[in-house]
Amino acid sequence: QVQLVESGGGLVQAGGSLRLSCAASGRTFSNYAMGWFRQAPGKEREFLAAISWSSGRIYYAESVKGRFTISRDNAKNTVYLQMNSLKPEDTAVYYCAADIRISSVPYEYDYWGQGTQVTVSS
Repeated sequence: QVQLVESGGGLVQAGGSLRLSCAASGRTFSNYAMGWFRQAPGKEREFLAAISWSSGRIYYAESVKGRFTISRDNAKNTVYLQMNSLKPEDTAVYYCAADIRISSVPYEYDYWGQGTQVTVSS
């Protein structure tokens, strides 16, 4: 089992920045690829970014490429999502997820955090 806890969400004005963190515990964090997703009310869960265990492979959704940056610190068992130039349409609950293989597909991830709310005001 891997337990994931997100933090860093909040209210920010359009154009601002936030950095989300996801702390992992349980099994060896460095064995897992990590992903960030979000879900707005009435919408499906959306892939944002994913990073392999070694940080050697990183993928982004087109909607966030150039604005969001995923990174990880295996010594701290933590993955990050730096979000810049935020827009009101970025408002959602943000989730981190872990799986052995890197993927952009939500159902391929075995472990999920509880989510953190990000609200971007116009």
